[in-house]
Amino acid sequence: MEENKKLLGAVTISPKIIDETEAQVKDLAEFKKKIEEYLVGNVTELLDIILYGAITLSVSDIHIEPQEDEARLRIRLDGILQDVVFFDHDTYHHLVSRLKLLSKLKLNVTDKPQDGRYTIEVKDSLIEVRTSSLPSEYGESIVMRILNPKNLISLEELGLREDLYEIFQKEITKPKGMIIVTGPTGSGKTTTLYAFLKKIQNPEIKIITIEDPIEYHLKGVSQTQVAPEKGYDFSDGLRSIVRQDPDVILVGEIRDLETAKIALQAALTGHLVFSTLHTNDAAGTIPRLVDLGVEPSSIASGLKMAVAQLLVRKVCKKCSTLVKPSSSELVDIKKGLKNLPKAVKLPDLDKVKIAEVKKEGCQACNFTGYRGRQGLFETFLVDSEMEKFILKNPPVSSIRELAIKKGMVTMYQSGLIDIVLGITTFDEVARVVEKDEPQPEISNS
Repeated sequence: MEENKKLLGAVTISPKIIDETEAQVKDLAEFKKKIEEYLVGNVTELLDIILYGAITLSVSDIHIEPQEDEARLRIRLDGILQDVVFFDHDTYHHLVSRLKLLSKLKLNVTDKPQDGRYTIEVKDSLIEVRTSSLPSEYGESIVMRILNPKNLISLEELGLREDLYEIFQKEITKPKGMIIVTGPTGSGKTTTLYAFLKKIQNPEIKIITIEDPIEYHLKGVSQTQVAPEKGYDFSDGLRSIVRQDPDVILVGEIRDLETAKIALQAALTGHLVFSTLHTNDAAGTIPRLVDLGVEPSSIASGLKMAVAQLLVRKVCKKCSTLVKPSSSELVDIKKGLKNLPKAVKLPDLDKVKIAEVKKEGCQACNFTGYRGRQGLFETFLVDSEMEKFILKNPPVSSIRELAIKKGMVTMYQSGLIDIVLGITTFDEVARVVEKDEPQPEISNS
C-alpha cells in the first residue's frame, strides 16, 4: 500500500495484490489461505491482502484481537462474525503500528481508546475505513469498519414490500415533519436514510446533513461532521444548519434533549427532518423522546413517521431449495399473518413453499447457506388519532397496540412475509426478531 499523492490521506492497494486477490479469493477459505501466504512477508502487503480480500468478499468489519498466546483476525460477513486466521504477537504488533499510522492514531498511546479513519483508492473508487482501537488485557483490540460506496443503494433496491414502498415514497416527499428510523447499531439505518435522500434529491431543494462521522459522501448534498472536542456537537450544528435555508435536514442521531428539541422545532417550521434513534421497536420512539425530556405536544405535532429496522440474511439462491413448510410452520405462518392489512399482498398460504438452506452451503455463500441481507421493517404514521393519543403520554405497549390496530405490520410479521416469499428462513428470523405476543384483532378496512 502506497501513499497516494493525488488525494491527501488516501492510500492505494498494490496492483499485484488486486490481481492476486481477484483471481484467487472467492470465499472465506481462500481468503484465509491467501492471508497465510503473506503472514511471514511484508506487513504492508499483508494489510493490503486483508483489506482488499475483505472488500472483495463484501465484509463490513475487520477485527484484530490480541489473546494470551496469539492474535486473532475475524471478519463480519452478512452480520455474522467469523474467524479467519490466528497469528503471532510480532505480526500483530507490526499490523497495529501500520494501521495506527494510516488512521492517524497516536502510536505511543496504548492505554486509551482512539478513533481514526483513512481512505483507500481502488480502481478509481474511494472506500473509507473507520478505525477504532480499544485497550484490552493483551494489547489493543482493533476494529475497522469498511464503508464501501457500493452499499449506497436506492429506495428501489432496499427490497421493500409494495405497500411499504408506497408509504415511504409518500412520506419522504412531504415538505415538513420528522421521520425517525430506529434500530440497533449495524441494522442499516444510515443506508435507509441515505436511500431516502437519494430518492428526493433534486436541484430545487437544499439538503444538509450533520453526522458523526460522515459515513458516505453524497454528491449534491452539504454534509457536516460533529467535532465534540472542538465544542461542535449535534445541537450546535443543527442550530447553524437551520440558518442555512435548508429544505431537508438529516441528523445522524438524536442523543440528547437539545438536539431532539431543535430537530422537532425544525420539523414544525417547514423543514423535512430525518434522524435515527436507538429503540427496540417503532412504538418505542415516542417514549424514548419523552425520556430525553421532549414534551409530548412537540412529538405529536412534529413526528410524522417512525420506522424500526433490523437485518436478516437472505438465503443463497444458488444452493437453497424450496420445500413445503411443516404443519407446525404452516400454523405459525397462518397465525402470524392472520390480520394483515389488505394492502399487503401475499401468495396463497396453503400452497406456499419456503426456502431451505443447504447446511454446508456453497462457494457463492461462503458455505453458510446465506448470501446478502435485507431489511425487516415496522412502520407507523402519526395521524390525528395517534397525535391525540401521544398527548396522553401512553406506554410503549399502548402505542404499539394502537399502531397495530391502524394497520402496522410488525417486525415479526415482516419476517414471516419474507419467509413465505422464499427470501429468508424461520431460523434466521428467530435469530433477530422476538415472536409477537398475541395482538388484538385489527380492522382490514
